[in-house]
Amino acid sequence: FVDFYAQIRNKDGKLNSYLLEIKPKKQATEPEIKKRITKQYINEVVTYAVNQAKWKAATEYAKDRGWEFKVLTEDHLNF
Repeated sequence: FVDFYAQIRNKDGKLNSYLLEIKPKKQATEPEIKKRITKQYINEVVTYAVNQAKWKAATEYAKDRGWEFKVLTEDHLNF
Protein backbone atom coordinates (compact mmCIF):
# COMPACT_ATOMS: atom_id res chain seq x y z
CA PHE A 1 0.00 0.00 0.00
CA VAL A 2 1.36 3.39 -0.94
CA ASP A 3 0.80 6.49 1.17
CA PHE A 4 -0.83 8.74 -1.43
CA TYR A 5 -2.35 8.85 -4.86
CA ALA A 6 -2.22 12.35 -6.32
CA GLN A 7 -3.27 14.01 -9.54
CA ILE A 8 -1.54 17.25 -10.41
CA ARG A 9 -2.36 19.47 -13.34
CA ASN A 10 0.73 20.88 -15.06
CA LYS A 11 1.08 24.27 -16.78
CA ASP A 12 -0.20 22.84 -20.08
CA GLY A 13 -3.39 21.64 -18.39
CA LYS A 14 -2.42 17.96 -18.60
CA LEU A 15 -3.30 15.88 -15.55
CA ASN A 16 -0.39 13.81 -14.19
CA SER A 17 -1.04 10.95 -11.77
CA TYR A 18 1.38 9.85 -9.06
CA LEU A 19 1.69 7.13 -6.46
CA LEU A 20 3.67 8.55 -3.56
CA GLU A 21 5.49 6.74 -0.77
CA ILE A 22 6.84 8.70 2.21
CA LYS A 23 9.83 7.13 3.98
CA PRO A 24 12.62 8.27 6.26
CA LYS A 25 15.80 8.87 4.27
CA LYS A 26 17.51 6.11 6.25
CA GLN A 27 15.04 3.54 4.86
CA ALA A 28 15.31 4.84 1.30
CA THR A 29 19.09 4.62 0.98
CA GLU A 30 21.21 1.49 0.95
CA PRO A 31 22.88 0.87 4.33
CA GLU A 32 26.63 1.26 4.47
CA ILE A 33 28.50 -2.02 4.72
CA LYS A 34 29.78 -2.46 8.26
CA LYS A 35 32.60 -4.61 9.56
CA ARG A 36 30.52 -5.78 12.49
CA ILE A 37 27.22 -7.52 11.75
CA THR A 38 24.74 -6.45 14.42
CA LYS A 39 20.99 -6.98 14.75
CA GLN A 40 20.46 -3.34 13.90
CA TYR A 41 22.54 -3.67 10.73
CA ILE A 42 20.64 -6.81 9.68
CA ASN A 43 17.32 -5.01 10.27
CA GLU A 44 18.49 -2.07 8.14
CA VAL A 45 19.53 -4.38 5.29
CA VAL A 46 16.26 -6.35 5.42
CA THR A 47 14.15 -3.18 5.57
CA TYR A 48 15.97 -1.74 2.57
CA ALA A 49 15.59 -4.97 0.58
CA VAL A 50 11.87 -5.23 1.36
CA ASN A 51 11.35 -1.58 0.40
CA GLN A 52 13.20 -2.09 -2.89
CA ALA A 53 10.96 -5.05 -3.77
CA LYS A 54 7.82 -3.08 -2.89
CA TRP A 55 8.98 -0.07 -4.88
CA LYS A 56 9.76 -2.19 -7.92
CA ALA A 57 6.21 -3.59 -7.83
CA ALA A 58 4.72 -0.12 -7.28
CA THR A 59 6.75 1.27 -10.19
CA GLU A 60 5.43 -1.43 -12.53
CA TYR A 61 1.86 -0.98 -11.26
CA ALA A 62 2.02 2.77 -11.85
CA LYS A 63 3.71 2.39 -15.24
CA ASP A 64 0.98 0.00 -16.43
CA ARG A 65 -1.57 2.73 -15.71
CA GLY A 66 0.39 5.65 -17.15
CA TRP A 67 1.20 6.98 -13.69
CA GLU A 68 4.51 7.72 -11.98
CA PHE A 69 5.74 6.26 -8.68
CA LYS A 70 7.90 8.42 -6.41
CA VAL A 71 9.52 7.89 -3.01
CA LEU A 72 9.72 11.07 -0.94
CA THR A 73 11.95 11.57 2.10
CA GLU A 74 12.43 14.41 4.53
CA ASP A 75 14.74 15.96 1.91
CA HIS A 76 11.70 16.45 -0.35
CA LEU A 77 9.34 17.81 2.29
CA ASN A 78 9.43 21.32 3.75
CA PHE A 79 9.13 20.70 7.49
